[in-house]
Amino acid sequence: MNVNNERSNQAPNIVFVLADNLGWGELGCYGGGKVRGAPTPRIDALAASGTQFLNFNVESDCVPTRSALMTGRHPIRTGALQSVPAGLPQGLIPWEVTIAEILSQAGYATAMYGKWHLGDKEGRYPKDKGFDEWYGIPRTTNESMFMDSVGFDPAVVEPPYVMEGHSGSPAEKRELYDLEMRRRIDSVLTDKSCDFIKRHAGADTPFFLYVPLTQLHFPTIPHREFEGRTAHGDFADSLVEMDARVGQIMDQVDACGISEQTVFIFASDNGPEYRRPWRGSAGMWTGTYHTAMEGALRVPLIIRWPGKVPAGKITNEMVHTVDFLPTLASIAGSDIPRDRPIDGVDQSNFFLGKQEKSCREGFVYYIKSEIRAAKWRDWKMHFVWEVEPNAGANHLETPYLFNLIQDPKEESDVNTTQGWVRGPIRKMIHAFQESLKVSPPIPPGAPDDYIPRNQT
Repeated sequence: MNVNNERSNQAPNIVFVLADNLGWGELGCYGGGKVRGAPTPRIDALAASGTQFLNFNVESDCVPTRSALMTGRHPIRTGALQSVPAGLPQGLIPWEVTIAEILSQAGYATAMYGKWHLGDKEGRYPKDKGFDEWYGIPRTTNESMFMDSVGFDPAVVEPPYVMEGHSGSPAEKRELYDLEMRRRIDSVLTDKSCDFIKRHAGADTPFFLYVPLTQLHFPTIPHREFEGRTAHGDFADSLVEMDARVGQIMDQVDACGISEQTVFIFASDNGPEYRRPWRGSAGMWTGTYHTAMEGALRVPLIIRWPGKVPAGKITNEMVHTVDFLPTLASIAGSDIPRDRPIDGVDQSNFFLGKQEKSCREGFVYYIKSEIRAAKWRDWKMHFVWEVEPNAGANHLETPYLFNLIQDPKEESDVNTTQGWVRGPIRKMIHAFQESLKVSPPIPPGAPDDYIPRNQT
């Protein structure tokens, strides 16, 4: 199929592929690839044809990052702070507005194929939050291990299922999410994504396709077709599979002749896994997810939009995942909610190469309800020191201050020599915390009918 230029002046299609627990040091274009025993030629080529970001920042783990991406709000505001067991209130309350809802209201066809992790009951599934269609898992991938676990009792814990849903209809269970399905699921998600692209490529209206893949989340095991592919084990095989899946989706966009009308985004939700034997790599940075180390915050981001986003560009300018909601809304010509604080900033001029500098200088970083760190320009201040998850959090009487350009490993406190930086960082934190007083955070586990007060 070839699409002509009739839609060239209309809002673009958006394809957003989100990897799970992909560290900064895994891909070839970020210093990994063959070094990790797993060449990633398709994603490396994507980087070469678009803009590669070296300072893209996220939240501490799966749930908070996905909520920040969908709402443009830090999770301390939304109450979507962490994963909780099935059956308990989790994710986003219905009052929250997602980027899918914004784009849907602007006339976009919307679909999600993959891991949601922002609600596992009617009213909170993707098909209830702006997606016309959804196929995937409501929670997370390690649940695929349940049925093979010692003493697993389906009478007290319901087995996990892959589900499917369409806007306006109840979601339905499709297949048991066991270890074999865990191996196959990204193949199915990719096939469905390619089918969606084919169905909508020639339409008069644009589409938004969100593909949160399950690799490289533990258990990090590949599709049977990729098993043994690298001779370096399951992790490397899974990384090669993920690269191939991204390539398949890119190929479908190209085959339909809509590359120039499509913003293609690839990113990760958080830093690498810390559990063995699935431990990932943050490359030159220290740490894994569930910490405030740079290896947790900083992950891959690549954006391609031929003729619009500069090709072959590499930037170390700061971007945060909350920026996507206002940026994509701006690119689509849509408005963002005005009745609540939005932490994201519109980066469209920066992404499109109309300015060299990011519109963001810094951000605050919480884990659950506790402020752990703050980044500003080239510096980072830690208030709680925990290099390894569950190693014991040390609440610092005097915060550590690091210059990330001079000291990417966060080893040399510069409070003495560069202490002036404490001033602007403290002002940024104070302003954010004052906004929490004006617009109080939504409590974790809030019911569906919860309406926040003073959200201005």
